Amino acid sequence: MAYDVVVIGTGPGGYVCAIKAAQLGLKTAVVEKRPTHGGTCVNVGCIPSKALLHASEMFAEVSHFDALGVEVGKPKLNLKQMLAHKDQTVDQNVKGLDFLMKKNKIDVLRGTGKIVAAGKVSVTGDDGKVQDVETKNIVIATGSDVAGIPGVKVDIDEKVIVSSTGALDFAKVPATMIVVGGGVIGLELGSVWSRLGTKVTVVEYLDTILGGMDGEVAKQFQRMLAKQGFEFKLSSKVTGVVKSKKGATVTFEPVKGGGAETVEADVVLIATGRKPYTEGLGLAEAGVELDERGRVKTDGHLKTNVAGIYAIGDVIAGPMLAHKAEDEGVAVAEIIAGQAGHVNYDVIPGVVYTSPEVASVGKTEEELKKAGIDYKVGKFPFTANGRARAMLKTDGFVKILADKATDRVLGAHIVGFGAGEMIHEAAVLMEFGGSSEDLARTCHAHPTMSEAVKEAALATFFKPIHI
Repeated sequence: MAYDVVVIGTGPGGYVCAIKAAQLGLKTAVVEKRPTHGGTCVNVGCIPSKALLHASEMFAEVSHFDALGVEVGKPKLNLKQMLAHKDQTVDQNVKGLDFLMKKNKIDVLRGTGKIVAAGKVSVTGDDGKVQDVETKNIVIATGSDVAGIPGVKVDIDEKVIVSSTGALDFAKVPATMIVVGGGVIGLELGSVWSRLGTKVTVVEYLDTILGGMDGEVAKQFQRMLAKQGFEFKLSSKVTGVVKSKKGATVTFEPVKGGGAETVEADVVLIATGRKPYTEGLGLAEAGVELDERGRVKTDGHLKTNVAGIYAIGDVIAGPMLAHKAEDEGVAVAEIIAGQAGHVNYDVIPGVVYTSPEVASVGKTEEELKKAGIDYKVGKFPFTANGRARAMLKTDGFVKILADKATDRVLGAHIVGFGAGEMIHEAAVLMEFGGSSEDLARTCHAHPTMSEAVKEAALATFFKPIHI
């Protein structure tokens, strides 16, 4: 049977691409080697981690109830039930994806996909049987895998030395944890276990956490995490991770030189990023070019160098974010259908789902300085926000960056409760080329946390009212 589109991989990019293609009238099939759809994100990434982040945050929140006049006593952790909630959340999501595949009449080919040539994909099932599929277009949406530590051999057993997958399923709360990598994944999962009682130490190669985010935001956020009990070893190069009698040890040394240090913990989380998953795809044989980092090369229309083969998501350049992959999936489907699919890479929000949350969209101060762009800054703290005070959520601030000459908003950064929800009004504003004055003059409901966004815009455009 011949298809218009065959999508290899049903993570956020792949399944969204398939659904959009089917909606546009294209005969569509997906190839998926997992027993469930959703890829890393739904099965062992975004969704289960958010379930645990919320549950652990609720557990920690109880300690603040007395200040609100609610007396409940000391909370008791039922880790088994918390993990069951996480699993149930995943199950509900994957069942939803099964429904969407059926609703949109998308054929699901179970097995490992390999590109034989342009227009031909082979699918090897768990039973070893191979099915050859013909298609006019192929979309590579195979996502990413755990990157490990460059130059260091690590035996990840998912029990003591774990990746993000193993960190979702500890049988008991570890007393101590070392997180190798101070990025989003490490800080989120570190936060889960820290709130449940684990002493967390983060070892990071860079001199800052959340590398790539606005420097002021990262610095302030690190202070907040330190108050929560996190310990940080920055500018530290990990040279070894091995199991020990107690659990595992991590050896590291200062990046700029100096004596090595060894720290022991019950568990070690390797959270040094992810790498594109291209193994066994047959890309070399099909003539599909990769870049120097092993990512599939694509042009401005997400096309590879081989006609009829496209790629999206973590397997190509750009931030490894589910929503970026989803937008690319929609764009590719539209392009294949003869429409003008497009992704605006300047307006892709990023969120760290810790407590408080960190959210950003657009440029950082560091990026604007490097590009030589004259800009102005407006900031507003949640300590001056009435709703934040009422909820005891005064940690953090909103920061807006706008072009000095035109006032067009170039970036927005929020540290605070609900930052991941608040960032989107800045994203919409930027999508339409709005200015800080546009945002400042938009009426915001009172009292809301979002008023801090308006006040930061007022501070950028002219002067804030409430500080």
